[in-house]
Amino acid sequence: MKHLFPALLLCTGFVSALPAQNTPRLLTLDEALNITLTENPQIKASAYATEAAIKERKATYGLRLPKLNVTGAYAYLSDDIGFDLNGLKDPLGGVVNSMSSLLPPPVLMQASELMKADWSLPIQDRSFGTVGANLTIPLYTGGKINAANRAAKIKIGESQQQDQRNRNALVSELVERYYGLSLALQVTEVRKQVLEGMRQHLHDAVELEKNGIIARGERLYAEVSSAEAERNYLESIKTVETLRSALSNTLNTQEEFTPISTLFILNEIENVDHFKQMALDNSPMLKQVSLKRDLAVEGMKLQRADFAPQVALMGAASFYNYQVTKLMPRWAVGAGVTFKIFDGLGREYKYSAARAQIRQVEALGQKANNDVFTLIDKLYNEMLTYKEQFPSLEASYAFAVEYLRIKKEAFKEGMASSSDVVDAQLNLAKIKTERLQAAYYYDLMLARLLEACGLSQSLPEYAKRTSAQHIRYEE
Repeated sequence: MKHLFPALLLCTGFVSALPAQNTPRLLTLDEALNITLTENPQIKASAYATEAAIKERKATYGLRLPKLNVTGAYAYLSDDIGFDLNGLKDPLGGVVNSMSSLLPPPVLMQASELMKADWSLPIQDRSFGTVGANLTIPLYTGGKINAANRAAKIKIGESQQQDQRNRNALVSELVERYYGLSLALQVTEVRKQVLEGMRQHLHDAVELEKNGIIARGERLYAEVSSAEAERNYLESIKTVETLRSALSNTLNTQEEFTPISTLFILNEIENVDHFKQMALDNSPMLKQVSLKRDLAVEGMKLQRADFAPQVALMGAASFYNYQVTKLMPRWAVGAGVTFKIFDGLGREYKYSAARAQIRQVEALGQKANNDVFTLIDKLYNEMLTYKEQFPSLEASYAFAVEYLRIKKEAFKEGMASSSDVVDAQLNLAKIKTERLQAAYYYDLMLARLLEACGLSQSLPEYAKRTSAQHIRYEE
């Protein structure tokens, strides 16, 4: 939205309505929108969330790849591992003794030496260690890996849609604060005009009292009205300061700004069915619901995979051994199959729960559609309500201007009271404020309507339409 006020008007109008300190930077809605969608922390947080989802997606690629682990171990046993055959000495010794008369002396000597030896056979030392590697390659998982990859991809889409929702919400927040500040600045200028008018009226009342044209009470009423106008003016300045700070917060900066894109209404706009169709095509919330259903389907497939066998290739090898028996093989390869026969009906109930979740998401999706359509009807009708106020407001504005002129002339002639002039002045200010407020709420409803449709960033284009009527505090 770009509709610039003349530089002189800005210097003498909105900016002059505030105390002279640091001059705020002039800012169009297009510029504000660009700053918000690049600098606001919410946008950065959404970008990080999407980045995290992408990394999670890449992590699921690894489920298809082999798993290679390097392991090391050291053990100290209570005893060595081996066979003790010393218990066989006595039976064998008896046999040798019974046959001693038949055996030659050399054989008897060798048998005697053998009986004195230790008949234990060591296999593994009590202290040993090994370093090796093992490899696992999944061959079939019943669809778990495919489901996990599809689910990770869906989560990226969810994160992207959430990012878009955040962007749309920020645009609505920006419109509320940008045009809110614009409204406050113009209301401040209106109240400044009222204050100046009251001061002039008070000056006229003082002069007329001196000349005996009006009573003292008329002059006192003018003083009270002038003081009230000053109080309202100072109050509006505080409101401007608050809204200026809020706008800077949305823009994520300490710099102060003055909006120069004007409030507007559209004399022509598409019907409500157009916006409903746009919502069906573009609403991030509806797309998120659809993605949640897809995610629930993948969850059901994941549970269904538990009914299938799990098949994997395996391999292991050791490449460093410390005091490990030579009997231990140094490598091995093979294949493994796992198939659950019964697990307490856990698989069946989890699968049924996953199917129920799909139906739940489908029901929520229908409700989301209905809610979005209801919201669009509400916002569209409210927007039209504010637009329909303008013909009567324009007529009231023209009447209030002329009525104030008449009352001022009549007061100077002693034909009208001070209260008549004050009431006319306040009535004109009221009409000016109501015109601005109607335009403000029209723009706010339009921003929220576009947010519901997922098209918030197109708002500036609406202000550039030929049917756009720009509204200022004074025509």
